Formats: sequence, C-alpha cells, structure tokens
Amino acid sequence: MRELDAVVVGGGPAGSTVAGALRAEGWDVLLLDKAEFPRDKTCAGWVTPAVLDLLGVDREDYAREHVLQPIHAFRIGLMGQPARENRHGETPVSYGIRRCEFDDYLLRRSGVTSVQGEKVRSLRREDGRWVVNDAYRAPWLVGAGGHFCPVAAELGDGPGGHELAVTAKEAEFRMSPAQQRACAARGDTPELWFCRDLKGYGWIFRKGEYLNIGLGREDNHQLGEHLDDFVAAMQAAGRAPPEMPGHYKGHAYLLHGHARRPLGGPGCLLVGDAAGLAYTQSGEGIRPAVESALLAARLMAAHRDDPPGVWRDYDAAVRARFGPRGDRPRPGLPQWLKRFAAPGLMRNPWFTRRVVTEKWFLRL
Repeated sequence: MRELDAVVVGGGPAGSTVAGALRAEGWDVLLLDKAEFPRDKTCAGWVTPAVLDLLGVDREDYAREHVLQPIHAFRIGLMGQPARENRHGETPVSYGIRRCEFDDYLLRRSGVTSVQGEKVRSLRREDGRWVVNDAYRAPWLVGAGGHFCPVAAELGDGPGGHELAVTAKEAEFRMSPAQQRACAARGDTPELWFCRDLKGYGWIFRKGEYLNIGLGREDNHQLGEHLDDFVAAMQAAGRAPPEMPGHYKGHAYLLHGHARRPLGGPGCLLVGDAAGLAYTQSGEGIRPAVESALLAARLMAAHRDDPPGVWRDYDAAVRARFGPRGDRPRPGLPQWLKRFAAPGLMRNPWFTRRVVTEKWFLRL
C-alpha cells in the first residue's frame, strides 16, 4: 500500500491544478486518471485571459508548440435569425485551444506523479484515511473526474438521472486545404447560435486548421436531431464543410445554478465538473475548474492536519464565489416569457455584446 498525502482523481485542468498546487506546498500527491494523456476531451475549447493568468501560462511559449487562437469577436444569433457580430478591439478577449493539447500540457507542467490508464475500481474510507484501489492510501482525496467522477458517486448524490445535466455533442477535426479555403467561419470570431426554446446553443469555432462544431442542451431529448439541424444550417451557410466526421463525441456536465450534489465530505473535496461548477448561462467550465482547484488547495494546505471539517469551509467559499447552487434555487423568468423576448433580444447589439458575450461568456 502506497502512503500519500493526497490522491487526486482526474487529470483535467481541475485535477492538474489542485495537484500541482499541493505539490508546490511540499505534499506527496498522486494523480489517477483512467485515460492515457494526451487524450481527447469533448469541449468547444476556449479559455479567457483570466484563466491563462491564473495558471501562469506564457502565451508566446505555449503557442510555439500548441494551438492558441486569439479571439477578437463573437457572432451571436438565435437559430433562424441573422447573427450579430460584436468586435472587442485589438487585444484578444479569449483564446481557442485544443483540449487534447491543453490538458496534457498542464498535467506535464504540474510535475505531479500520475498513474494513467487506471480506473478507480474501489474506494473506501477507513481509520480517517481514503483507500483507492487497495493500492493508495491518503488522508485527503480530491474528486476531479468530471461529471461522472467516481468520488462524486461515493459521496452519495451523483451522478444520476435525478440531476438536470447539460448534454453536449461535438466534433473537432482538421480541415483539408480546400475546406480551409471554403470555410466562411473565421478563427478570431467564434459563433454561438441559441436554440429557439433557449434550452441550449450550438457553436462553430475555427482554430487554424481545425474546426470545432457542436451543440449542448439542458433538455437532451432529441439532441441528435437538434445537432443534425444545426450542422445542416452551418453547411448551407458555408460555415462548415459538406464533408463532416461521421461521429460526434458526447459529454455531460452540471450547471452551478442547478447542481445539488455535495461539494465534499470528511477529508474529501470535489472540484470542477465533478462538483457541478459550470457557469449557468454559458456552460463554460474551465475557469470554475481552475478557481475551485486553487481554492481547494489553499484550504487543504491551511488545514493539512485537520481534514474532517475543511469541506464545510470549502462549500461556503464556493457559494460565496460562484453564487447560490441548485439546492437553494432562485426564482427565474417563466419559459414562455423567455421565448417571447428572445427574438428581439438576440437582434439587439447591446444585449448580445454586454450581456451574452461580456457577462455570460467572457465574465468581464
């Protein structure tokens, strides 16, 4: 049995960040992930400058060997209506990345010992310590394995059909030279197209030679049909090539405003998508993942020898940072009113810029 200070389950941005921060404090940390890195991760794939700053990523250095697409504008529309394009000046307001590259870079840079290609097969708590796979034992356990994280399942309230999860499907592929020349989508201008019932949106995002297209909805009923209709519309508009990959990858995540699963337990914390921290309006999860990971690491380091009660402080801190969770819902506008107002709002340049782009997606 290997004795450690902490075991982190999941090697995405949340897992590598919390593990790297604890390692910097002198902890003996092991990171466990079921995949071998680099691995594909379903995600539209953009990060704000705030994320890169939090992580201390040097943009020029990263761009030498990885895709880093500067974003200066967004096209926002309601499906079936013309889009509004909002430009944001010469300084990039966001960057396009490929998650297979970005996550591998963060994990390698963290310097943490990782065991890849190993699933969590067993998990139990005994004598004030967590035992993982009957091979690793530590007083601290961090769940960073996304929506279906086995640590979240161990805490007893997720994942499951009782949760209102967003389900998304996307494809990212390298375009041929001919497809690149014909593609009307611009790399510096991602496009966001909201479903008419306002229960989700589709996106098309060009990153150099690569094109990412997908759609996510809170209501996953007939998700494939919604995606097919969206892709067909983008192809008809020349924004996606006629020849598309035959397979779209899917994933699920919880919006913070709807999430009810606990954020931890004795000696255990959930971070990122495992905790259900994606922004409610946009579904963006990388910044909440990184922020929650750094917050968890700070609290763990400050209370290294007192793990049982830290999760309560962490729960309070997460709510203070990200707002009420689904277990304390706030009243919202009725669906009929949203549908009535949406066509006009999505034609309004002030609303698409100040609310949709800057408030919901860029978090300015």
